[in-house]
Amino acid sequence: MPGIDECLLEAMRLPGALGAAVVDWTSGLALGTVGDAPGGDHEATAAEAAELARLAAEHRAFAPEAGPDEAAQDPPVEDLIISNVDTYHVLRFVATSFDSSVFLHLWLARSDGNLALARIRLGEMAGRLVLG
Repeated sequence: MPGIDECLLEAMRLPGALGAAVVDWTSGLALGTVGDAPGGDHEATAAEAAELARLAAEHRAFAPEAGPDEAAQDPPVEDLIISNVDTYHVLRFVATSFDSSVFLHLWLARSDGNLALARIRLGEMAGRLVLG
């Protein structure tokens, strides 16, 4: 089971990967980073991405409808995708056995990145990631 560093290096092997981070969305701190940072600052990117992740995770607007016998999923979303003219940003929430507030953040060059493959692989990485 990979730790943070191994997970980040695996993310960088995805087509078009420019950089990646593991971020705590409660504090906005990057637990690990690799590659180039959007805007040149990994810590600022982590803090800004954490704000977006926190909004999605703490508010149930995007949560699936839970039936009467189903517990609410925490966090309520699997991932967030943000696209702009030259990059894709994928934020994948990591479920853990403790009160998890961690996500993987991958940014890809739009010209040669594969968004579908990135979503699949980030989901696999999030399932194997060992924290602590």
